[in-house]
Amino acid sequence: MELKTNPEVESVFLKYPDSVREKMLNLRRLVLESGEELGLSSLEETLKWGEPSYLAKKGSTLRMDWKEKSPDQYAMYFKCTTKLVPTFRSIFNEIFDYEGNRAIVFRLDEEVSEAELKQCIKAALTYHQVKQLTLLGL
Repeated sequence: MELKTNPEVESVFLKYPDSVREKMLNLRRLVLESGEELGLSSLEETLKWGEPSYLAKKGSTLRMDWKEKSPDQYAMYFKCTTKLVPTFRSIFNEIFDYEGNRAIVFRLDEEVSEAELKQCIKAALTYHQVKQLTLLGL
């Protein structure tokens, strides 16, 4: 998979506090692994609203960030007008915490359920191929 990275993304990761950077880089790893596992030909890593963001040709943008106003948590954001987060909530309600129809929220002191999160990431990266499937094919 070809990764097209905006060089400014690295500087955003470097600005996170050390304890947060590790968590954010783990989310990045899961996105990149998911893209590889899907066999995507390319993935774009860029900034949207100053946040690390990932775009695939037939997918929906996903972003991630940590904010000082909520220092004990970080999140992965999805386009709120899609069926992504409502579908994740119906399937993984007990596993993740959510913010409306736009985010999966993680506490800094929790372990991320990686297998389930990768399913969510894959649904976002292929959204325009799976949006018509029941529960996005999950």
